[in-house]
Amino acid sequence: MDLGIKGRTAIVCAASRGLGRACAESLAREGANLTLIARNPGPLEEAAREIRAAHGVQVAAIAGDVTEAAGRDALLAACPAPDILVTNPGVRQVPGDFRSFDRAEWLKWWDVHFHSSIDLITRTTPGMAARKFGRVVNVSVSFIKFPQVGFAHSHAARVALSGAVAAMVRELVGQNVTINTVCPGLFDTDALHTNLHGHARRGNTTYEAILADRLRTCPAGRLADPKECGDLVAFLCSAQAGFMTGQNIVNDGGVYQGLF
Repeated sequence: MDLGIKGRTAIVCAASRGLGRACAESLAREGANLTLIARNPGPLEEAAREIRAAHGVQVAAIAGDVTEAAGRDALLAACPAPDILVTNPGVRQVPGDFRSFDRAEWLKWWDVHFHSSIDLITRTTPGMAARKFGRVVNVSVSFIKFPQVGFAHSHAARVALSGAVAAMVRELVGQNVTINTVCPGLFDTDALHTNLHGHARRGNTTYEAILADRLRTCPAGRLADPKECGDLVAFLCSAQAGFMTGQNIVNDGGVYQGLF
């Protein structure tokens, strides 16, 4: 299927590796030109070179932190009028006891998972609406559907983002601008493996035991390839997806058992 986005301009956040890199690859394969942002310039430049060589599209690389205002300003200075925006803070989750969180800790995660994405959406969607085409996809986690113990700080901000989006989409879809959220589960990324090693250390067990326990809870019985997230995001950015908006799409191999 031709997704109808060849020649479109896309911003992809946290794009040097993992799910962000997979999203960039999938969009580039469809012919979209890219502006990528990530914190580490080395892996980011390597990703940009490889994507250019593989897909023949224009790729700009901005080294910066999208969760900070300066990073977002640099990103939008480089790409002020994107047709596609893929938000992804690229911050690994650190569990904690909510009873120990002060106001600063709650606000820290609010800035990471809520404000960074809302700021980009607010600044890019007016132009999308004026041009009568826009696709925004927020990369979240499947746990926003069933929050986990130890992650109240990050889950609160992620759920707030989905709630805000639900109120915004009805003002934009009439101009062919959609906003959706993908909620991935167990994907084979460096971030996942780092988290599992951390869980093993805190639980006085092994990485292998933690991984086996996670896979037992997953009906698919495997880790997902990041491409399976990237291709879903590319479809949500397609011309064909203009009637789908405000959705939180779980992609977790059947772990989440709810209907809605």
